[in-house]
Amino acid sequence: MSTTKWIIDPTHSEVSFKVKHLVISTVTGYFREFEGVAEVGSDDFSDAKIDFKAEVSSIDTNQSDRDAHLKSADFFDAEKHPHLRLSNARLTKNGSGYKVLGDLTIKDITKPVELEAEWGGVAEDGYGQVKAGFDLQGKISRKAFGLTWSAVTEAGSVVVGDEVRLLASVQLVKQ
Repeated sequence: MSTTKWIIDPTHSEVSFKVKHLVISTVTGYFREFEGVAEVGSDDFSDAKIDFKAEVSSIDTNQSDRDAHLKSADFFDAEKHPHLRLSNARLTKNGSGYKVLGDLTIKDITKPVELEAEWGGVAEDGYGQVKAGFDLQGKISRKAFGLTWSAVTEAGSVVVGDEVRLLASVQLVKQ
C-alpha cells in the first residue's frame, strides 16, 4: 500500500500547554517552533504514523522571566534537552473520533501518551495546496517527565500544578 506524506504547516498551527498556578488560575504557554510529519495510507487518516518535535527554547508564556525559568534546569533544561518529541505515534479511529497513541519524550524520559483528536477534514487552499486539520488534547503529569521543581507559598498553596493539559491545533500540508 502506498502512503502519502503530510507535514505540519507552522503558520496555521499552534502547540500549547496549560498548567494550574497557585491552584486558582491557569497559565498558558506555547511552543513557537515545532515540526511534524504524518505518513498516511488511507483517506480518513485512520492509519497515520506521526512524528513530532518541538524546540524547548521556543517556550513562550508571555512572561520572559517565567520562560527563562521553564528553560532552566529546574524544568525543561533546554541546554541539555533541546527538544521534546512525540514518536512512534499512531492516529487511530475511535468510534466517531480519533486518538493519538505514542511515546512522549521530555528530558530523556519517555512515557506513553494518549491524546484525543478531532479531525477537521480536508480542504484545498487558495494556492492549490491540499490541507488537513486536527485539534488534539490530552493530559500528562509533569513530574513523571522529570519536571519536578516545586514550591509552596507561606499559606500552603502549591505554586505549579502537576497536571499539564496539552493542546494542539494543526494544519497538515499534503506533499
